[in-house]
Amino acid sequence: MTEPIASTTTGPVRGRIRHGVHVFRSIPYAAPPVGPLRLRAPEPPSPWTEVRDARHFGPVAPQLPSPLEAMLGAPDPIVDEAESLTLTVFTPGLDDARRPVLFWIHGGAFVNGTGATPLYDGTRFAQHGDVVVVSINYRLGAFGFLHLAEIFGDGFATSGNAGILDQVLALEWVRDNIAAFGGDPEQVTIFGESAGGMSVGTLLGLPAAQGLFHQAIVQSGGGSFCHTPDSATAVARAVLAEAGIDCVADLEAASTDSLLAAQGKVLASGARTQLPFLPVADGAVLPQRPVDAVADGLGAVPTMIGTTKDEMTLFTALDLGIGEIDGDAVNRALDASFRGRAAEIRAEYERLYPEASHRDLLTIIATDRVFRVPAVRLAEAGLDRRSTYMYLFAWETPVFDGKLKSCHALELPFMWDAIDKPGLSVLTGEGPERQALADTMHAAWIAFARDGEPGWPPYDRDRRATRVFDVDTETVDDPMATQRELWARA
Repeated sequence: MTEPIASTTTGPVRGRIRHGVHVFRSIPYAAPPVGPLRLRAPEPPSPWTEVRDARHFGPVAPQLPSPLEAMLGAPDPIVDEAESLTLTVFTPGLDDARRPVLFWIHGGAFVNGTGATPLYDGTRFAQHGDVVVVSINYRLGAFGFLHLAEIFGDGFATSGNAGILDQVLALEWVRDNIAAFGGDPEQVTIFGESAGGMSVGTLLGLPAAQGLFHQAIVQSGGGSFCHTPDSATAVARAVLAEAGIDCVADLEAASTDSLLAAQGKVLASGARTQLPFLPVADGAVLPQRPVDAVADGLGAVPTMIGTTKDEMTLFTALDLGIGEIDGDAVNRALDASFRGRAAEIRAEYERLYPEASHRDLLTIIATDRVFRVPAVRLAEAGLDRRSTYMYLFAWETPVFDGKLKSCHALELPFMWDAIDKPGLSVLTGEGPERQALADTMHAAWIAFARDGEPGWPPYDRDRRATRVFDVDTETVDDPMATQRELWARA
């Protein structure tokens, strides 16, 4: 079979055909972000004339090994800072069909992940939905989110959002090139989970991203996740101190390994779930919190938003950076959000969940604080200007003796229709009902990408209609309403 060749604005690329789908892997969308470009806004790549081999995945963005990424099937990362800003395209054909485009942003707490994770194979979306799928790499951790403007001056005004600007440049690549891959640059849906969902929420409120996408799916994310310049500068100073960096020349010359080691020490100094590396409301790239920008009118595109029912069990049940959990830990979590009302709010949670242990109670509260409430707030920020659809993934996995319940990232194998991928049964188990649920979710994501409507009523402040994905999928009005109302007064 002849290997397909596609033209891009920077040069031709050779892919391969798998299961009837054309696949082009690790196409550069940016110049190597090293030397003078390290921690600065990305620039387009230099053009090439010979056909470039895009049949295989290349290196990923610098990162440390992650047990969660391994659980999702990712191999140990081969990192190369200079060759990491690439994207992969899955398309039914190199023609002028102008198919809808799904643009995937991976998660990983802004410090791990890659678009090359086997779970994120877009083949079945292309086969089942006649859509084009693009998955990207972007700069992570200290390489993508180190706010240096207050340390090294205006030349680093955009450094705290370098990873987000990578996403913007990748979207510009889609705008300029995707028609050559059978896609429609005027029908692009951005979607992502966890840090990828937070990235989608950020792009909704980012001035530079407006017009580059036309629909959005926010999975376990929101628009509230960003540093202030002061908090971001504190993280940056800690990383520079650990790396022994005193000036710009030191920063540009530092090895990838030394920066990763410094990043690892900063991560180890506090819980990973505190997310020290985040987009920054810096007044330059991101003028304000994305959720506030959406409330002010940005991101007025059809949007689907949701979470899993028990997000935080992945971290509390598996002890991923949480530590000891007792009554004081529960109180501290409530004090951080409710201050003088913490005792009242705890009493209400204990009334709702009378059998909950300290660990269970913290898991429920943290799921609301980190995931469900930011999702609802982002949904409600744009209701007057866009169609909005809410979902809740409630199916519980039987693995780990059922302790994970409906945990963070559990929906991914279902909406990607990937439950049969090798190794993923460690997360989903082997239940016979899995494929029917995968069929339902996968079809909803395709319907939204194609028509802007996933198949259930839009969310509003009267009904708050929410699609609950479970063994029996149904639409429920305002699920967990009491908890939502508690946080409405936070």
